[in-house]
Amino acid sequence: MEAALGIVAGILTMCGIVPQIVKAYKSKQVDDVSRGMLMIIMSGVGLWTVYGILKDDIPIIITNALAFLLNGYMLLLTYKLKK
Repeated sequence: MEAALGIVAGILTMCGIVPQIVKAYKSKQVDDVSRGMLMIIMSGVGLWTVYGILKDDIPIIITNALAFLLNGYMLLLTYKLKK
């Protein structure tokens, strides 16, 4: 039960940025997206990834590494689409 809860929490955290990515990609507007927020989130999930590696916890590693990549992509969009 604990593992399932952790996996669901990780997936939800990882997918939290997806609606923002879709909206930015479709609208080509990112003026209201905070780069600082994205950098803070990336720092957090990056550290969680390292923690998962140290604990040898595959769900933590995978979900947080993917969250790092997704938030990194959103950060990239803020530079690419900023007017």
